[in-house]
Amino acid sequence: MNIENLIASSLDRSKEVISDSLDRKDFRESLKIASELIIDTYSNKGKVILAGNGGSASDSQHICAEFVGRFNFDRPSLPAIALTGNSSNLTCISNDYGYNNVFSRQITAYGEIHDTLIVYTTSGKSENIIELVKTARPKVKHIIAMTGEYTELLKDNCDVIISVGSAKTPKIQEVHAIAGHMICESVEHVLFGNSN
Repeated sequence: MNIENLIASSLDRSKEVISDSLDRKDFRESLKIASELIIDTYSNKGKVILAGNGGSASDSQHICAEFVGRFNFDRPSLPAIALTGNSSNLTCISNDYGYNNVFSRQITAYGEIHDTLIVYTTSGKSENIIELVKTARPKVKHIIAMTGEYTELLKDNCDVIISVGSAKTPKIQEVHAIAGHMICESVEHVLFGNSN
């Protein structure tokens, strides 16, 4: 397959996964619920905490920045922490407690009663994310999971799961980026009342 055909084929697959996700009623409802949970958190002086591995670590930091900085317009900063951002925490905890505890150890330090945790795992099986949501459940108010088609290990400890109907990590991440933006836009609009 030449590069032109490869690109065309990959774009067709992206379009299919994105369209299938965005057209699903349950997907849209999960975005609405997730937005409402985060609005509740910020209305009660809580913060958003995010985590993921690899590309999903970047996704968590991206959405963290949208809350702390801005999304569509200037407004007050919203408190958010990405558990992936401090390399000393990551290496210390991994070395002393094992990588499965790299996020759960941090949630015990940062998680509070009005907070929302957002986790990213395209497989739905990342051991450190599963450990994180179990540890976070009694500590934070809401837990939102961004995942692919497999949700079995997350469903008992999450308030809402934003599931993409694919097993292909890059395609799932493309939809996660859209979902994160939709949530940020909704939260920003409701809290600060600007429709620009």
